[in-house]
Amino acid sequence: MVELTTALPKPMLDVAGRPLLEYKLDALPDEVNEVVIIVGYLGDIIRRHFGERYGGKHVTYIEQETLNGTAGALWYAAPHLHDRFLVIMGDDIYAKEDVARLTEASEGWKLLVQQLPAMHRAGSVQLDASGLVAEIVESDREDEARLEPGIASTNLYMLDTRLFSCSMVPKHAGSLEFGLPQTVVAAARQLGIPFEPVFTDKWIQITAPNDLVTAAERLKKASL
Repeated sequence: MVELTTALPKPMLDVAGRPLLEYKLDALPDEVNEVVIIVGYLGDIIRRHFGERYGGKHVTYIEQETLNGTAGALWYAAPHLHDRFLVIMGDDIYAKEDVARLTEASEGWKLLVQQLPAMHRAGSVQLDASGLVAEIVESDREDEARLEPGIASTNLYMLDTRLFSCSMVPKHAGSLEFGLPQTVVAAARQLGIPFEPVFTDKWIQITAPNDLVTAAERLKKASL
């Protein structure tokens, strides 16, 4: 996305006439009353576009001063999070009904997943004998051409503040970045919290410029 993000942060890239981030905020259920957006690169563009309220929800912006990974980003938001909360990445597009399913009452945590015919760069979700999430193995750039099928993490989570009683986990040994998948898996195991997969077939992954065109086409078909 480098050629498209010199003047815009990735969550503000256009899909069918609207920025990616709008699709995520519009997918939130009514019971979500506050949105916390972690900003970094060109974050002022996001602030100006959405302001302090969007769709009747209060919006708070947190600057990720140190780029220390996805778990690091969430930990910046911790003082503003209460009880249960959704974690949504700033690029991919999710169906409103899937977000609603994640917010249904549960004692455990949830992760939206999708069965893919070819994994490419998606994080691979491994389930235990009970059908719960046991591991999330993230790919790296060398894995872009992975063609084997598998269960992919969409990086959409339903968690709660028990997570912050545990330590962040590095993406890999020696890394200065803390990974949210690694941290959530380790915390669920440490705290004995069921980590449930919720399957979908509506996830739209955005990793390359062509994905923006594909996303627009899928959204158009879905609205017909």
